[in-house]
Amino acid sequence: QSGGFTHSGTQFSVVTTMATQKERTTTTSSSQSNGNNDKSKMSNYDEGTNYVAAGVEANPYFFALIIAAPFLSLLLSYLTSEEMATEYPTMATRPFTGMLSGCLEDPSACIKGVLSTGMSVVPTAEGTNFILTFMGVALVLERFLPGKIETGPETLTGHIPKYVDNGVLHCILYTFLFYAGSNLGFANLYDFGIIYDTFPGSVAFLNVFGIVFCMFLTFKGIHFPSTQDCGSSGSFVKDYLWGTELYPRILGLDLKRFINCRFSMTYWQLAGLSFCYRSYTLHGDTMDWGLFFSALSQYVYLFKFFLWEMGYMRSIDIIVDRAGFEIQWGCLVWVPSVYTLHSRFLVQYPSTLSFGAAAALFVLSITGVVLNYLADRERDVFRATNGDCKVWGQTPKFIKAEYTIIDRKTGLKSTKTSLLLASGFWGVARHFQYFFELMAAWSWCLLANPFQNGIIPLFYAAFLTSLLIDRAKRDSNKCHLKYGKYYEEYCKLVPYKILPGVY
Repeated sequence: QSGGFTHSGTQFSVVTTMATQKERTTTTSSSQSNGNNDKSKMSNYDEGTNYVAAGVEANPYFFALIIAAPFLSLLLSYLTSEEMATEYPTMATRPFTGMLSGCLEDPSACIKGVLSTGMSVVPTAEGTNFILTFMGVALVLERFLPGKIETGPETLTGHIPKYVDNGVLHCILYTFLFYAGSNLGFANLYDFGIIYDTFPGSVAFLNVFGIVFCMFLTFKGIHFPSTQDCGSSGSFVKDYLWGTELYPRILGLDLKRFINCRFSMTYWQLAGLSFCYRSYTLHGDTMDWGLFFSALSQYVYLFKFFLWEMGYMRSIDIIVDRAGFEIQWGCLVWVPSVYTLHSRFLVQYPSTLSFGAAAALFVLSITGVVLNYLADRERDVFRATNGDCKVWGQTPKFIKAEYTIIDRKTGLKSTKTSLLLASGFWGVARHFQYFFELMAAWSWCLLANPFQNGIIPLFYAAFLTSLLIDRAKRDSNKCHLKYGKYYEEYCKLVPYKILPGVY
């Protein structure tokens, strides 16, 4: 049964082969031609992706975005900087009458200006030191915080990833340390607004680090993989973008969890608080209620993420998407750049929302967060009790689906079962929790008051909407392959992917 968080992703109880799929073999005889060997390589590579259509060839629009993303992240960091607000005071809030009209009048000058602006955002000593320190603290906590050992789904190769479940402890302790080390705490090592102050230089450094790090991951997955869930597609471009390894580790450190969760989500969570403080000091100790409630809601949302972190470790980002540029660079750079854009924008361009208006949008966002959590919780209880529970006060409807797994080492097949919940939130739509996710995201962006500040603060919500629609489609394809006729029966019970009557 699928479902889950997302910046994030979609969940599956087990990752294996599917009842209706074609049987694929992983060995070839020495007498096969080079062409057959190439096909065998591709077969093995596809096994590593767990039979999900993904990567650069699956969605050309996301592929185009990926190519432009590094430069776009630099532009967005400059767009929300103090320098931009000083040199072009109203340009960011007037993207059509200001930016677009200027580009139409003189395209050549516009292109030169955009390129020079993006290239002006370079790594700084302050930004680099902050990011390395931020990662260092996260690394220490990752190594030494206690927790219960949990496992992810078994892969096709028989690998079962293990994790220390200490996400909530990490979240609470990291927040305390960030506060205590600032001028608001007792250490006074840095200003609490440091994330905003160092942002352009930090993003520039993360860009360079992310690109080099993904080159390392590409090489490691081919030559020194941590598990058998690895391999090359035969294309360096695809290998680099999509990844060559599913579960890379170094000295026991799970690189995907560290980057995706312990760095990326923690940075996003604390960034809103830092931006709110910098806005407060920049505008004469005046509170911007739009930014305040946006930062508070996102903090709660990401606390929920750490509460549900083991669920994320069973999501598409982890069990399907390899550790390549798409995921790892995305979490290192795209999340800090885009997922904080609507909050960061308000530091220089206050929302001017009243307390009441901002509070109303805050309630709407928290409603989305709570309902998203309740949907995840509903599914988790259903799984834990093997369907022996009540859903919305009634006996739940579900499909008992059979599927086949194949041991790559022995070639032996075995049949297993999963229960596909079709009641409660999961009876409304297959990914109704995505609607709640989007409810929160659009609320945060509306707290930036786009009616006054223009459409740029809406970029995150628009991007997330497109991303979740794509994820729902990928999830459906995967489940059709895994469960075959059983999933078709499930789709008859729950025909819509995200929103009933719409999609």
